[in-house]
Amino acid sequence: MRSYSHTNPLKRSLFLFLFLFLSLLCPAQSQDKQTAPPFGIVIHGGAGTLLRSDLTPELEKAYTDKLNEALDAGYKVLENNGSSLDAVEAAIRVLEDSRLFNAGRGSVFAASGRNEMDAAIMDGKTLKAGAVAGVRTVKNPVTAARCVMEKSPHVLLVGEGADRFAKQCGCGIADSTYFYTDKRWKQLLKAREEEKLHPALTDSLGMLVPYPAADSDKKFGTVGAVALDKQGNLAAATSTGGMTNKMSGRVGDSPLIGAGTYANNLTCAISCTGHGEYFIRHVVAYDVSALMEYKGLSLEESGREVIMKKLLAVKGEGGLIGIDRMGNMTLPFNTPGMYRGFRSSTGKRGAFIFQ
Repeated sequence: MRSYSHTNPLKRSLFLFLFLFLSLLCPAQSQDKQTAPPFGIVIHGGAGTLLRSDLTPELEKAYTDKLNEALDAGYKVLENNGSSLDAVEAAIRVLEDSRLFNAGRGSVFAASGRNEMDAAIMDGKTLKAGAVAGVRTVKNPVTAARCVMEKSPHVLLVGEGADRFAKQCGCGIADSTYFYTDKRWKQLLKAREEEKLHPALTDSLGMLVPYPAADSDKKFGTVGAVALDKQGNLAAATSTGGMTNKMSGRVGDSPLIGAGTYANNLTCAISCTGHGEYFIRHVVAYDVSALMEYKGLSLEESGREVIMKKLLAVKGEGGLIGIDRMGNMTLPFNTPGMYRGFRSSTGKRGAFIFQ
């Protein structure tokens, strides 16, 4: 019997070469896979008293389909090495173009009978931000907000000045008929009738609020997106039509940096939805980041601390979405439902409405 020691030297050399080659190749491939930078996107379409009994299967599918469309639009940007800023803008534009959500084309009506929209966007790498409030003619307020960030020395523009600047920047402009829907108009009429039948309402601090505090069926309509790109940069953006029957000129938390929108590469990116006055008073978006930075809490712990404890303690309703620099995600809310979804480079994804 021939022993291995007598094997042809050439064959032994060939076996040794192949063994070394494969040993070097396989770990390298495994290492590349393990060290691939995480990326992902989280979106929301508003929170509130959302009951399954109020939605037909067809309408529920329409909402989840649109959420998935927005997720895919943003994720595609990230997958193709695009920036987190481009991703959140792309996702929100899909939701603003839909009549299903209270932003852009689906915005609710203020007490004046006009649509008054707000939006903000923030870059976690540079901490630059842009926002618009009370715009009436901009099809995609999130794009106008980005124009403020990149093409002006300011952070927030409001009213006619913001509309005019958006037009100068080439943003899509439309007249009031573009934003009109029967559903939203009827909500305003219902709110006006209810207002006549009830005394003036006050919130937990005794401050007057229009009736009802949110819109006529207690949905806090806002859309938002947060993302982490392959370069490790975070971004957040939020857009809303505000509250049905709100006082003309009222501005909520969405366009206020630190209240409804915040991004910082050191911690996280956050977009909020809910009764804006509470989110403003408690600086909710920044508070999540601060808890991470100063107390060392995780994104999940920080989000739940703010939404499920701090806000509930003052009867503030709503939720938020967040993503951190490691790709961890959170979507807490203290209302019966929240339109929300996520998609991660880990392969996980989902779009939901209810608990």
